[in-house]
Amino acid sequence: MIAAAAVMPCPVMAHAAELPLRQVRPDVLLPGGANRFDYASIDPRRRLLFISHLGSNLVVAFDLKTGRVLTAIRNVLAVHGILAVPELGEVFASATGRNQLEVISERSLRVIAHAPAGIYPDGMAFAPDVNELFISDEHGGTETVIDTRTDRRIATIPMGGHVGNSQYDPVTDRIFADVQTRDQIVAIDPHTDRIVQRYSLPNSCHHDHGLLIDPPARLAFVACDGNAKLLVVDMRSMRVLSVHTVGRDPDVLAFDSGLSRLYVASESGVVTVFELEGTRLRLLGRKYLAFEAHSVAVDPITHRVYFPLQDVNGRGVLRIMAPTEPQRH
Repeated sequence: MIAAAAVMPCPVMAHAAELPLRQVRPDVLLPGGANRFDYASIDPRRRLLFISHLGSNLVVAFDLKTGRVLTAIRNVLAVHGILAVPELGEVFASATGRNQLEVISERSLRVIAHAPAGIYPDGMAFAPDVNELFISDEHGGTETVIDTRTDRRIATIPMGGHVGNSQYDPVTDRIFADVQTRDQIVAIDPHTDRIVQRYSLPNSCHHDHGLLIDPPARLAFVACDGNAKLLVVDMRSMRVLSVHTVGRDPDVLAFDSGLSRLYVASESGVVTVFELEGTRLRLLGRKYLAFEAHSVAVDPITHRVYFPLQDVNGRGVLRIMAPTEPQRH
């Protein structure tokens, strides 16, 4: 079990109402309707951003160098998860409307393969040593494992509950996944495709959905959408170090390792920004950004932050922001 001894909530700071971000250009109009987006993923090598436009069944490819939309890959039904894997030159998209994985070539920006992916495929993680993709089946309660060399399903791992996000940890060579209906983090050995450990979260987390790992710091950040909390977990001991308040229904997390900033986007439209100092998070700002601003991606090279927004004056847009110094009081 994940211990919760001496865990203290983070106090609200005086400057918490402001975000340490500034908009760098007008919102970029995105293809499709003014409807829901989901995950976003950046390939820093090719300078591409991929966005899942769930409500319009599109995967949008955006050029980070020119600041323009390259194309919209159509008919990816109810696309939820999106993950660019630079070493493969491919993007993986979970098409929940067909309950399958779509494999997209970054060179042609076309779908080149399909694979079955459970009942409700969502987030994904890639284990490079074995060339396997792990797909969270949120409603089916499993992890689907795909061999990316053949684009075929090779395993289905029962998780015992609805699965939230999945992440790969290169230090332990493990896949970690939220089992949100059991308030657990589950570790999987990608060499055997078997569960090796379950870690129960304390009562300070209800319904752990979001997950992000900072391997160098040996920390995991867990977003609990049932009670709007963010947990900082020590990956060595699997102890909860601190608990922080974020926007209601937190969803996607993004971490800028160069600036040590963590971004927490939420279904309520509130974005929370923290700075990591050692193993401690310092609140830099928390503010409503836009309607359902629940997805975020950060460019590790420029440090720019990208928010797909589903309905700004009746259009779906991409808001591009740059970090600023937080206000001091």
